[in-house]
Amino acid sequence: MRQAVAGGLAALALAGVGLFWWQGRAEVEAGAPPPAPTEAMDDPAALPIADPGTMKGPAPPEVSELTREEQRFFRYDRNRDRLISRDEMLSTRTNGFRSLDVDGNNLLTFEEWAVSTVKRFEGADADGDGRLTPREFATTAPKPAAKKPACKC
Repeated sequence: MRQAVAGGLAALALAGVGLFWWQGRAEVEAGAPPPAPTEAMDDPAALPIADPGTMKGPAPPEVSELTREEQRFFRYDRNRDRLISRDEMLSTRTNGFRSLDVDGNNLLTFEEWAVSTVKRFEGADADGDGRLTPREFATTAPKPAAKKPACKC
C-alpha cells in the first residue's frame, strides 16, 4: 500500500514538473523575435518555380463496369480467386446463426430456431390462453415498409 501511494505521489510530482517546464518553454518561445526577412522574400522573382516540364502523373483509376451479378459474385468471393468456397458462401450467414444460437454451443435446436415465432405468438396472445383470436392474429402482420418522405424542395 505504501509503495502505491509513493508511486502515485511521484507520478503527480513528475506531471507537475513537466507542466511547469512546458509553460516556461512556451513563454520563452513567445518572446522570441521573428526571423529576419531575407532578400528572397522581398523579390517574388527569386522564389523557386515548380515546373513539371513534360512529366505526367499517373492516370486516375477507371470505374469497372461490373454487372449486378458480378458485383453479387464478388461480395461472396472474399479472396478474389474467382471461385466461391463453401465457407465464403456461408460467411454472410454466420451472424444470423449466432443470433439464433442462444446457448452458444454451435448447435441449433428447434426451440432456438423457432424462438422469434414463439416470441411473436406470445406477444400477440393478449389473454394468454395459448390461442389467437382473429383480432390477436391481426397484430402479427408484418409492418408496412416505411415510405421515403417526398422531397421538400
